[in-house]
Amino acid sequence: MQLNHRRTGNGEPLVLIHGIGSRWQMWEPIIERLAERHQVIAVDLPGFGASPMPPPGTPPGIPSLIALVSEFLGQLGVERPHVAGNSMGGLMALEMAGRGLVRSATALSPAGFASRTEMTYGRASLWLSVRLARRLSRHADALFATAAGRKLGLSLFVAHPERLTATEAAENTRALAGAPWFDETLPALRAYQFPEEEIAVPVTVAWGAKDRLLVPRQARRAAAAIPRARVLLLKGCGHVPTWDDPEQVAQVVLDGAAAARTAQDSGTAPAQAAAPMA
Repeated sequence: MQLNHRRTGNGEPLVLIHGIGSRWQMWEPIIERLAERHQVIAVDLPGFGASPMPPPGTPPGIPSLIALVSEFLGQLGVERPHVAGNSMGGLMALEMAGRGLVRSATALSPAGFASRTEMTYGRASLWLSVRLARRLSRHADALFATAAGRKLGLSLFVAHPERLTATEAAENTRALAGAPWFDETLPALRAYQFPEEEIAVPVTVAWGAKDRLLVPRQARRAAAAIPRARVLLLKGCGHVPTWDDPEQVAQVVLDGAAAARTAQDSGTAPAQAAAPMA
């Protein structure tokens, strides 16, 4: 199926995957930096952003999303790209790495490592957020006209909401409110746990140190589940870190992709160590 996307830059392909209820524009603060080294393909997932719903009967969840994105990339002639994802998109990136579909994976505050209590909290927070967005979307421009309004409305997702423009905040809220596959996809993530797995390609897991949705202690579980992963904290960043510190996040993504080139040039498997998270 065709997916709405932005494609820019030259070099090895790098696919960017957003989280549930989001859209490709979450990557805008870092796309130009990434495009200096990569052909960047930022996609709207099926049923989110401006992409259409998947074919009727498609079951919601990570396997379907991976299959649909892989089909779309095949149509573009893109094979085994680097991939970076946030939240649900981060979980997709890790799963794609485990299946050998990508050259490297960078996961920013990925789903898949929450305890049962944390998952209940995260799901309830997202459920409430989308319903508030649906009720308030028509008033979004006025609500987010001030930095205080953006901080009040977006602090669950961004550590520094005042760094978004009023237009960005309002459009993101309308995208969340209008995502037609949200309600079916959220329950499909409820019980998902990423298994302990040896992944052959370089993996980076970077967690927002101020993530209020998927709390940073989950990074330690990611380090235990993927022993060869590089695991680090994004200082001063929330759950969607690209607006909080574009320079820091872009460098983490670029370094994650560069690790694959280093491993290929040396002819060895990636030997990554978990970075201190204190």
